Order: sequence, then C-alpha cells, then structure tokens
Amino acid sequence: MKQIDSEFSLEAVPQSHRNGFWKTLVVMLGLTFFSASMWSGGELGQGLTFIQFMGIVLVGNLVLGLYTGALAYMAAKTGLSTHLLARYAFGEKGSYLSSFLLAFTQIGWFGVGTAMFAVPVQKVTGIDIYVLIAVAGMLMTFTAFFGMKALAVISFIAVPLISILGSTSAWKATESLGGIQGLLDYQPAEAISLAAALTICIGSFISAGTLTPDFTRFARRKRSAVISTVIAFFIGNSLMFLFGAIGSIATGLADISEVMFMQNLIIPAIIVLGLNIWTTNDNALYASGLGLSNITKLPKHKIVVINGVIGTVAAMWLYNNFVGFLTLLGSALPPIGAIILADFFILNRGNYQAFKTMKFKSFNWVAILAWASGIAAATFLPGIPPINALIGSAVIHVAVTKLVAQFSEKEVMITNKEKVSNT
Repeated sequence: MKQIDSEFSLEAVPQSHRNGFWKTLVVMLGLTFFSASMWSGGELGQGLTFIQFMGIVLVGNLVLGLYTGALAYMAAKTGLSTHLLARYAFGEKGSYLSSFLLAFTQIGWFGVGTAMFAVPVQKVTGIDIYVLIAVAGMLMTFTAFFGMKALAVISFIAVPLISILGSTSAWKATESLGGIQGLLDYQPAEAISLAAALTICIGSFISAGTLTPDFTRFARRKRSAVISTVIAFFIGNSLMFLFGAIGSIATGLADISEVMFMQNLIIPAIIVLGLNIWTTNDNALYASGLGLSNITKLPKHKIVVINGVIGTVAAMWLYNNFVGFLTLLGSALPPIGAIILADFFILNRGNYQAFKTMKFKSFNWVAILAWASGIAAATFLPGIPPINALIGSAVIHVAVTKLVAQFSEKEVMITNKEKVSNT
C-alpha cells in the first residue's frame, strides 16, 4: 500500500487536510516572529525618532502584508506551495532554479540561526559551542521533520512566551529612558534616511515572505489565509521590530538577547532567543525541504533531515562566512513571488488549470528574463530596492509575455494566409 505524503510536497493539499483560521494564524505568527526582524528593528531604532520608526514599520508591514497576503490567497485557492506554483510561471525545470535558490538560502539561514543561538548562550553558560549547536540543530530538525503539525505546536508555545518576555524587556527599557515620554523624546545620534529605513524594514522579511504559500496552502478558506497572514505581519513582525528598537534606543545594542543580558534577564533571554530562532529555523528547514522535493521528487520529510544535518554541521562556518552572501542572495528571491503573482492574477485572471492535469513546459524564458530584470532593478535603479524588484519583475513578465503572444498570433495568421494563397 502506497504511503501518503502528509505534507503534500508534490501535489495540492486536499480540503480534507486543510486547517481552520486559528491554526493558520499561529503558524503564520511563528513565521513572522523572525529573529532578523529584531536586529533590523534595533538598527532602525538607532537611526530614527520613535515616531518615524512607528511610521516606517506600519508602511513597511503594509507593503509586506499586501505582498504575502496575495501569495496566501493563491496558496489557499490552489493548495500549492511556492515551488509548485512556480511551475506555472517558470515551467517545470525552470522552477528548479528558483527552488534551489530558495532551498539553499533557507538551509544557510538554518545554520546561521543555530549558531546565533549557540554563540551568546556559550558566553553565558560556558557550555561547549559545538555541543550547543549539535543539540539545537537536532531538536530543530526533529520538529521540522513532523511538518505542519509540529510547526503549529512550536508556534503555540513560542509566540505567547516571546510576546510576554519581549514585552517585559521593552517595558524595562522604556522605564530606563524615563517612560513613554523619554521614548518619544529620543533623537538619534546619526539619522538614516526614510528610504533607507523602509528598505531595511521591507528587505528584512520579503525573502522569507516569498515562502508564504508553503504554509498557507493548508488554510481551509482563502479569507482565513489572507487575514491570518496580514494579522501576523501587523502583530508578529511589528512586535519584533518594536522589541528590537526599544531595547536598542535604551542600551545601544540591536540584539535583544544582549539587551536582556544587560537587564539581568539571562534565563528569559535564553528562552526568547531559543524559541525565536526555533520557530524561524523550523520554517526555514520546512521550506527548504519543499524546495528540494520539487527538484528531486522525494518526500519533504526525508530531505528535511539531510538539510538539517548539513545546516548543523556547517553552522559555525556559515555564521562566520556566509551572512553577507545570504543577504545578497536574498535580493534574488522577491522577484520570484512577484512573477508568480503577476502570472496568476494578471495573465491568468486568478485561475490556474488544476495541477494534476496541467502539462507544464520545461522552461519559460520570459519569466527567467523577468527575474533577472527584477534583480537588476533592485540593484541599479534609485528608490527602494525590494519594491523596485517586485514592480520591475512583474512589469517585464506581463509585458514581454503579451508581446510574445501577439507576435505568435501574427505568425500564425501569416502562415494561414500563405496556406490559403497556395491552395
């Protein structure tokens, strides 16, 4: 008897295996409780007034909410992951390139995240760093192996605790500034531009946000998927930025774990750091498994173990050498989501042929051209790079696809005329 892949790595999730609103919300909150957002919040806190900071976070999360909410709608309607949705726009083999980059980036961040937990804990406890990495890596891989059910359980535990402990740290930091008025009166020593601040806010999560369909494809209703995703950004991501910013304003440190160490909250700091990275890493490992499953056609849970071992073994090397490269590579990911959205909503008017009956072309070179154009727009055009990438790739994909279609129609008409004239 054939074993059923409960994660539906290579097919649409059937309605019988979909989840309700609350489970979807908790999983999405676990995704948006992203450790990098706290460090980004700390960076913004050092360069903006608090009023400017709140405005940037609201605008940034509005952009992220619209982007990821649209991807969530697609996923709930089709039941497909980012990687399977990419087949429609990029072609089956064309989607392998995007899947590989997405998976490779997530494995890298898994290793970096594991080391980010081990390094400060080793300084406090004196436990050998490689023991900490091995234990943390194994535990995170173990829970990611069990898929969405384990992600939901971890998020149910982690989200409330991070919220409580992060709020405690923010309250203590605010007290040290002289209360809310002290926070409002804060003036940065070196201001950053609002455009640069918005780039940091959007750019810190937009790559991970591209993987939203991997999680919201399990939503029972499209409305639940969209609402839970948008709420998750305005609560989860905003809180992460807020915790990082307030702690940074009070102490000059962007890392909330270091802030909490200074506040004599050592045990809560380890808990917050551990749970925050656990939810982030489990989502990264889960998404990387789906990406390589699209290429290898192996079930996700088998690939998760391999990816977890690779990320754990390479954790310190990744931590010391790879963060800059992973950040650079992250600029290549947002155009993938933009092209998928443009292909679905504009070129196909919100409807795709059922995945199991679809005959995919091998490569769609137009989509690959649009992808390269999006990366170029982010790199060379003035403005906000993540938004340039989204708009540039979507516009090129739609425009060139329509031009190619018109050219093909003219060729067919000319050929038909020639046939008629020769008869």
